[in-house]
Amino acid sequence: MTNSPSQQNNRVIWAWFPVTLAAAIFCCILWGSASPAIKIAYELFQIGPDDTASRIMLAGARFLIAGCMTILFGSILAKKPLIPKRESWKNIGILSLVQTVCQYFFFFMALAHTSGVRGSIINASGNFIAILFAVYIFRFEKMTLQKFLGCIVGFAGILLILGGGKALTEGGAVTLAGEGAMLAADFFYAASSCLIKIFSKNENPVVLSGYQFFIGGVILLIIGPLMGGSLTFYSASCVMNLVYMGFISAGAYTLWGILLKYNPVSRVSILGFINPVMGVLLSALFLGEGREAFSLTGLFALLLVSAGIVIVNSSFKTQKEK
Repeated sequence: MTNSPSQQNNRVIWAWFPVTLAAAIFCCILWGSASPAIKIAYELFQIGPDDTASRIMLAGARFLIAGCMTILFGSILAKKPLIPKRESWKNIGILSLVQTVCQYFFFFMALAHTSGVRGSIINASGNFIAILFAVYIFRFEKMTLQKFLGCIVGFAGILLILGGGKALTEGGAVTLAGEGAMLAADFFYAASSCLIKIFSKNENPVVLSGYQFFIGGVILLIIGPLMGGSLTFYSASCVMNLVYMGFISAGAYTLWGILLKYNPVSRVSILGFINPVMGVLLSALFLGEGREAFSLTGLFALLLVSAGIVIVNSSFKTQKEK
């Protein structure tokens, strides 16, 4: 008598909840460190807030490295070279434009004009925008009361960190180049999440992500110099920072994929609330933004966003999982 897939998974160390929790926290630490790592990179590479071309080059270099790492890690796990199917190249090209080129063009722009704390909290809105895209644009799923309430709670946290209704009507606290660009990045994140769901039906998602990171990085590295940008390595810290930023995407994505393989989706996705928490804590630690991070507004906004992520993802349990 053979064991069921669930029984087999229970024998895998990645399905043991303490390991799942520790690995998920590690992934969220990596993702949460993205904002401070990028802002530190601007200082190391001496890229000013208005030097868009050089920021594009920095993003390109990061994702070129991330693509190589993801393909390497995925190939090691698969015990064979990961090569896309011939029919997958078109989808990879689309993903590279939507996710790597467009999303991170705005993401890198935003972090040059807003704090790491605000950026980390606002960036979490991608979780809720993705729900709206999946329900009303791509028609993957239906809106439920729990998802709706989760989105409301999460967006309330985003609105609070932006300064509330007053900031939207009177301006001042919100800028298009900062908070506006981060929201634009979140829209592209939501779209790319839905596209990955579609494209991964016929292709390994690690292959999709690895090659779209690589191609998107190449595109950004071509655009940057054409716009007059440059990337000068002033010290070994520049190299270390750039390699680490590449590992953020490659390492976290690969490990998160392993967790999804051996655990119910709901068990893993609900732990995503740790992501903005880590972003805020690490921004406070490495960027000296503790005053904003631990203010009543910052803490309450983070609580609302994290609660929204938990509410939304807890609604995804299937009948089998229940």
